[in-house]
Amino acid sequence: MYTVKKRIEVSASHSLKLSYESKCQNQHGHNWIIIVWCQAKDLNADGMVVDFSHVKQKIQDKLDHKNLNEVLPFNTTAENMAKWICEQVPECFKVMVQESENNIAWYEKD
Repeated sequence: MYTVKKRIEVSASHSLKLSYESKCQNQHGHNWIIIVWCQAKDLNADGMVVDFSHVKQKIQDKLDHKNLNEVLPFNTTAENMAKWICEQVPECFKVMVQESENNIAWYEKD
């Protein structure tokens, strides 16, 4: 099994829709760190699991310097973002989304 990891940095803003009062309901920004893990039993015709630049295009190009609430069709929690990111790359099996030094979410396919 081949495994590759791509680290992506994204600067973006968002606001959360919550069932309780929180300052995170206000528009605010993060310098997100996203790590995407991809696997393949066999390499593609180019000798890769996935082209790193394709992963970057699918994630960073869609999210960087954006208001995430205008780009993503769900409540933009780190957990929801991790799952969405994983779904964008067919070879992906795990994603880490870090919105700040102490706040990190993981999503891993079953």
